[in-house]
Amino acid sequence: MPLPVYFAPLEGITDALFRRFHHERFPGITKYFIPFVSPTQNLRFTSRELAAIAPEANAGVPAVPQVLCKDAEQFLWAARELAQMGYGEVNLNLGCPSGTVTAKGKGAGMLADFCHLERFLDEIFSRTPLPVSVKTRIGVTSPAEFERLLELYTRYPICELTVHPRTRVQFYKGQPHREVFARALEQTALPLVYNGDLFLPEDCFALERSFPGTRAMMLGRGLLANPALARTLAGGPALAHAELRAFHDALLSAYTERYPGHVAVGRMRELARHFSCCLEGAHKPLKALRKAATLAAYEEAAARLFDTCALRENPGFTPDVS
Repeated sequence: MPLPVYFAPLEGITDALFRRFHHERFPGITKYFIPFVSPTQNLRFTSRELAAIAPEANAGVPAVPQVLCKDAEQFLWAARELAQMGYGEVNLNLGCPSGTVTAKGKGAGMLADFCHLERFLDEIFSRTPLPVSVKTRIGVTSPAEFERLLELYTRYPICELTVHPRTRVQFYKGQPHREVFARALEQTALPLVYNGDLFLPEDCFALERSFPGTRAMMLGRGLLANPALARTLAGGPALAHAELRAFHDALLSAYTERYPGHVAVGRMRELARHFSCCLEGAHKPLKALRKAATLAAYEEAAARLFDTCALRENPGFTPDVS
């Protein structure tokens, strides 16, 4: 049996509309992680966050909310709210490498203060109303930091530990330190999920062969570029040009109904940047698409992209194209 596939939370991209449309068209995803919500000191979610986690917005989608905060009481409040909404799991974000996040001591920034992280985990696991999964980096500046972090994580009943084997300072550059993940599989009984640079079917199959004890794999950019990747991994049909275009067009229609034109265009430009990785000779049409400032200009550039570019033989995310 192939490993379960999780869809990583990608802020500003994998929103409720995207999750619903993807789930309807491309089977094979076991969990969709909702991009993080960050409760305030006043113990509130913003209207935008409420729209993302609303049960009706995620009806029929196996969605898991993610929380980003450094205060245990705020996390526990959020977990209680999510439990009342009917969610069965909450994910703690200890992996976001963004400078605006880590400067506040959140996300991967929490890994820099071991004592605070220990107190935080003590508090939330002593009182959480929901199973807690964790998504983490392997350290701030050095992979060697993960040995101590893993020892800490192993003390708690983390329902799943998703490891992105890069440090915070690496962001998404350089090679993942897969040897760190391999050692983690040997050193802990926690269920481990692998995340990082799974772009093509062969990447995923190689992961399964190399790390047979892995619980699941989490994909982000690979699924954005090729939305049918999980289906293909499960033995289903490969991505077709027509369904990629139909998915694009359905999202564009939904976004233009919900948002002002410039907002819809901004969201679609980011998606099309990834979709173009699956198309031959997409460089010139993509350049025009990136410059599109109006809905009409975007629609014209997108039509040219799909009309003139055939599907690649092995479609998937390629950093040099995106």
